[in-house]
Amino acid sequence: MAQAVSEAFDGREVNLVPTGGAGGSGGGGATTSAMVDTISGDKYFVKSARNKLDMLRAEYLGVKEMADTNTIQVPTPIAFGQHEPTNQAFCIFEYLEFCGGGNQYELGVQLAKMHRYTSENGMFGFHVNNTIGATFQPNTPWMDDWVEFWLEYRLGHMLRLTGNARCKQTKIDDLISKTSELLSHNPKPSLLHGDLWGGNKGFCKKEEDQKVVPIIFDPAAYYGDREADIAMTYLFGGFKEDFYNGYEW
Repeated sequence: MAQAVSEAFDGREVNLVPTGGAGGSGGGGATTSAMVDTISGDKYFVKSARNKLDMLRAEYLGVKEMADTNTIQVPTPIAFGQHEPTNQAFCIFEYLEFCGGGNQYELGVQLAKMHRYTSENGMFGFHVNNTIGATFQPNTPWMDDWVEFWLEYRLGHMLRLTGNARCKQTKIDDLISKTSELLSHNPKPSLLHGDLWGGNKGFCKKEEDQKVVPIIFDPAAYYGDREADIAMTYLFGGFKEDFYNGYEW
């Protein structure tokens, strides 16, 4: 495993061992741990899972896309790879000190700034397919119509996975018709977190000045209508009125 991690760090010798600060299950059956490199003293978050290289590579690419906007804080992705003998895949992120007491207004402001970044090709989708939790999420090929994208890659995908949720075809037809009507407002393809429920946001302290800033993580990133991210925030709670006021800033 040490050799695979060193290769992911472009050959630099690395020796990661567990340390305090994080631990537990992540999306898609992955585990997340705080680890320290005994050679450099640097700390990292390491997400790992067996036979999940494609999933973790897609997460790396999604978080990198978000980090490259230089807007809302995310754990900067550093490397990914796989230990071939065991098929143990991993993705390594910068270590961040999570804390309480953050400002949800600022969370809304920073998310709105990220949403202003749109796809270079003006289309909906992403460079790769990824997962939302443990569920496969198709994003390719890119589409130039938001309604078609949603009906094929989101609603249609879920209906296929669930066998139309045991609904009659007439009800499915009505759902598709109503969805098409609601989404036909020609949105721009904004960069989305893609799985923005309350458990995937928080606050952390910046190392350089200990300032508390909002952070989002564990994305299922793609380019779509920004309202998809906002709609997700209403599902399980955790977002206060200040967040929505900040977003409308």
